[in-house]
Order: sequence, then structure tokens, then C-alpha cells
Amino acid sequence: MAGPSKPAERKAPKTAAVRSLEKQQRHQTAPTPEEELEAGLEGTFPASDPVSAISTSIPGKPKRRNPKVG
Repeated sequence: MAGPSKPAERKAPKTAAVRSLEKQQRHQTAPTPEEELEAGLEGTFPASDPVSAISTSIPGKPKRRNPKVG
């Protein structure tokens, strides 16, 4: 048998709206870090602790203290 046997297996032709949406999605660019930060801030306003775009932690173990002699 050549072709789909059930009507549900056939693909319907794409409408103009679907083709337009797919075209827009192909031409979109990835958001910049500033745009991502802005989007994150919009969802948290007002808040006491704002979203941070960077990490302020420094990796590594703490420095050793010299014991006081005397």
C-alpha cells in the first residue's frame, strides 16, 4: 500500500499564519545578557533582593590565620 492508511496520518497544509510564525522564529536572535536580566527583574519587582547577573563568590579555601604566640 502506498501512502497513509488513516486520515489522521496525513499532514494538513500549513496556513499563512503558521508560515509567517515560522519565518519570524527563524529570524529571531538570542537575547543578550542585559535582556535576560531585564526579563528576570520584571518578574521580581518589587523585591528586597534584586536579581544578580554576576556571581560575586571567589573559589578557594580560606586563608590560614597565624596563631598568636605569647
